[in-house]
Formats: sequence, structure tokens, C-alpha cells
Amino acid sequence: MLRRKGEELINDIAYSFENGATCTACEAIQAVLKRLVKANESLFLSTMTELCKLAGEDPEVCEGAVAREGPIIAYALRQIEIGSKTSKLFCITFMGVCDYPEVTPYKVSFPKKESPRLRPAPSGETPIRIVQFSDIHVDRLYVPGTSTNCTTYICCRAESIPKSLEGADSLAGPNGNHHCDVPLSLETSMYRAIEDIGPSFSIFTGDIIDHAIWNTTQAQNTINIDLAYAEMSSLGHIYGTIGNHEADPVNSFPSTAVESAPQPQWIYDTLSYIWSRWIGDEAATAEKNFGAYSTKHPGTNLRIISLNTNLYYIQNYWLYQDPMEPDPSDQLSWLVRELQAAEDAGDRVYIIGHMPMGLRDTFHDYSNYFDQIVNRYEATVAAMFFGHTHSDEFELSYSSPHRHFSTAAAMSYIAPALTPNTGHPSFRLYTIDPATFAVLDSVTYIANMSAPDFQTTGPVWEKYYSAAEVYGPLVTPPLEEGDELSPAFWHNVTEAFERDQGAFWGYWERKKRGWEVGDCAGGEGACREREVCQVRAARAEDNCVVPKLGFHYEQMSEGNEKEGKVEEDVCGGSMGKKVFGALMGRKNLVEVLVGRVIEMESRV
Repeated sequence: MLRRKGEELINDIAYSFENGATCTACEAIQAVLKRLVKANESLFLSTMTELCKLAGEDPEVCEGAVAREGPIIAYALRQIEIGSKTSKLFCITFMGVCDYPEVTPYKVSFPKKESPRLRPAPSGETPIRIVQFSDIHVDRLYVPGTSTNCTTYICCRAESIPKSLEGADSLAGPNGNHHCDVPLSLETSMYRAIEDIGPSFSIFTGDIIDHAIWNTTQAQNTINIDLAYAEMSSLGHIYGTIGNHEADPVNSFPSTAVESAPQPQWIYDTLSYIWSRWIGDEAATAEKNFGAYSTKHPGTNLRIISLNTNLYYIQNYWLYQDPMEPDPSDQLSWLVRELQAAEDAGDRVYIIGHMPMGLRDTFHDYSNYFDQIVNRYEATVAAMFFGHTHSDEFELSYSSPHRHFSTAAAMSYIAPALTPNTGHPSFRLYTIDPATFAVLDSVTYIANMSAPDFQTTGPVWEKYYSAAEVYGPLVTPPLEEGDELSPAFWHNVTEAFERDQGAFWGYWERKKRGWEVGDCAGGEGACREREVCQVRAARAEDNCVVPKLGFHYEQMSEGNEKEGKVEEDVCGGSMGKKVFGALMGRKNLVEVLVGRVIEMESRV
């Protein structure tokens, strides 16, 4: 009887999938997973591991990664009610199906309703310079001469086994490879290049730990975080933020309200101690229970607010509850208080964080609530700085659904990565007004890995492009020297992309950091429309990138543009997405899953 019911369930799931009812199929799979978790978590974990291996992933990777994040996914499944909003979010994240549910209305409360300030005009004073670098992903097990085309997700290590005989000829050079994480030699060469520039201060937008998500430990992550900050400390004053890979397991940042979760206080304590040399003990300890801080740069009216944006990340599975919290760890409420204090004091503010708040990686609800705050304090917020995507890009916030230069309210600068998996190693240099802290120019530097002497003489860091020089002439009237790269300016640049195919393709090439640029998926028109939409979507619900059926956990060297849709997740590292994504459309894997449940229930 149970076996017949199992066969019927398998056929129902397959029928739903084959007939386009993918959300129905996902929720049916979700119900099976809940039954398994509720009855026996150990069997749930072993089944996940088995499915991972059947999906073609390396056995060692499966065993290690599932052991780490599987219990968090089990927690999420226990909280979810099938058919709820959270259930649909689970299906979107893991399997790329279901329509995005509407944002749950939540009106952020502000101490003062109206801002008495206007965005200040540039002062005309001699500019200063600051640097932003991001996503360094240093692999301290990188070994020159090892395979770059190996059987596991990360190559260039002593244990890397070539996929084929041809792969044995593809060997890691001493200064890095596009198929691998960052060797120490490449990391330190970037710091020397930044030292030569001599910025007033630097912003580091997170992600230190390599992509070997299956064998991380708190102890080793702590060591690697300490070492990375020690190596970058030669740059002088640094304002850091916390990346999703700093956690163990990866992406694990439970809200303080989740009492059953092991809190990642070890990360917050580690970073608080490191950051205190630049932000002071008081700022470092004030909000270290959720990994944020607010501090003023010495001798200025510039306030730096560093957020833990991992609290809004779709791969932070501790957040999947029914109903979901409107303000995890009360960080948004804290941000309002800090911005109000800055407004009252006449300060300007830089908001920094790891994950940009407009990505598909961001829960729509949290992005919406954050956007309310940015719009309320748009005259106070001079600029925002993020990383995570590994791409050279930007996002615009608007005060109205009507996207126009007159409603462009705030600018998010998204820095490219040092990690070369999707382009040449990069960092950004900003020219800054010393009185208003407005951004006057953004210059990207790269180390061209295609240069013939890259592996012998070493990386040479060169100017790739200046935003003012490249985009300034595209707007009317053209940008003049000393003008701010204001939100209105950047909106007008997006209109130039819509008018001018050449201007857009230039942006696309620079976004890809000049390496294996390829064609933008979906054709010229669809690509341009989608990309412009994404640039204008610092509020995630406005983002035109849609979920992709299933999830392809490709090796770092492989592309991930398929079927005309762009999968933005280049830096998530969730094995759960691999496993559950593989269930969609693979009847044999569904049979294994349902079979485990039937076998378990038959013994009860």
C-alpha cells in the first residue's frame, strides 16, 4: 500500500513538472522532504548526500558540504508550511520555480518624517582618493604546477585530479589562474599596487575564505581571517564588512531571535577585535552581536556604516520561517538610528556591505524595507559600496516607481573581485570630494592575466577605465571635471545604454572585467533590456533577472549563462541548491527520495 502510494506520488510530481506546474511539483517535493526531516534527520542528511553524489558532484564535497549545511536546511523545512509565502521562497531559491510572492507590507518607522537637508553640491576643493577591493577568496592551499581542470569545484591544489589527460597539461602558474581561487602572491601584489596609490583610506567589502565549502572549520576560518587582515593592514586605514563566506558553515548567519541556532558570535568577536584598530573599541563592540558598526572617519564629518547584509541573503537558510521576521536582529532599526544621528549632526554617510541589496540574492521584503530607509535619508547617504557579485557594476535607488533622473535617489557601487574566476583581478579607486564625500570618479584597475609575463615577471596593475572619462561624454550636457557622479548622472548613463548599442556593449565588457566576455545571453535586445533593468533595481523586487529552473553548481571555470537567463549566484556556495535543484526534472532522483521516505515509514 505504501509503495503504491509512493509510485503515485512520483508520477504526480513528474506529471506536474512535465506539464509546467513546476511550483506544484516543488511543493510536493518539499512535502516529502518535510516528512523525512520530521521523522529522521539523520536519514534526511544521508539522503541529501546520496542525491548529491547521484547528481554528479564529487563524493568528498557532498559529504562535507551536506554535513555542514544540511542541519540548517532541515531547520528551515521544519518551519515552513507548504503553500505559504516562505514555501514559495524556498522553491525559488532552491529550484528556480514559483512566481515571486508580493512583498509583505511593512512601514519602517522613522524618528523624524521629513529630511531638512538637500544633497550638497561639490565643494570644488582638492579631491582625496579612496580604494575599494572585494572578494579576495585567498586559497592558502594553492600550489603552482597543479591541475587547473580538475574533478572538484576548486582546482590548483595538491590533491587536484585532472578531469582528462588534456587537463594534465593545464597547470597552475605561480600568480593565479581563472579556474581557481587566489594565491597569496596575487593578493599581496594587489596590496602593493594600492600602497603605491596611497589612498586616504580603503574599503574592503568582504569574502576572505576560499570556495572549499565542504571542509571549512571555525578554527581555520578564524586563522584565515586574521591572516588576511594582517596582510592588508599595510594599506593603512581600512573599513571592512563581513562576507557570506566568512561563516562556518558558509552563509550561516542566524538572527538573534533564532534561539535554537548556534550563533556565529565567534565571527563577530574576531572581526570586532580586528576592526577596533581602525574604528575604535566603542564602535567595534557596540553592535557586534550582529556584525555591524558605525564610526566617523577621523577629522571629518564622514560616517561609515558597515552592515551585515548576510541577514537578508536568500542562502541564509536560518531566515526561512513562517512568518519571516521583518527585521532580523533589529539591524534595520539600528541603521535608522545611526542615519538619524548622522542627519542631526550634519554628517555624510557611506553605507558599506557585502551583498548588494538589489540582487536576486536578496529577499525582496528586506530589500524593500532597506530601500525605504535609503530614500528617507537620501541627502545624508553620499554613496553605498558593495561586492559579492564579482562583477564591475552598479545599482540605482529611486524615490518613485517612475524611474527618471529626477527620481534617482542613491547610488550603489558594486566592486569587481580580486578573485579571477569571472574576469581579470580588479580593484577600484574613487576620487572623492573632501567636504561632501561625493564620488567624482570611479577608476577600475586590473592585472591582465593574459599578459605574456603575468606568471614570470608578476602581475602588473594598470588602469582599465575611468567612469567619468567613459560615461561622462554619453550624457547631455557632458560631465565636467569636478562634477559628482550623482544618481541622476548614472540614470542618464542607463538611458545612453538604451539609445546606443556600442555604449551598452562597452559596459557589458567592463562588467565582465575584460575576460571571456562572450555574447550577452538572450540576444542583444533582451540582454540590454534586462541589464538596464538590473542597474535600475537597487530594490530587488524591481530586478528583471528571473529564477532559473534547477541549479547548476558549476566549476568556477565554467560559464553560467543558459537559456537566455543569467544566474547571478557566483559566490553563494550552497550544496543544498545543487541537490534540490537536481530534483527538478530528474525522475530517478525523485524516486530515490520518495523511496527513502516509503522505506522509513514502512518500518514505523
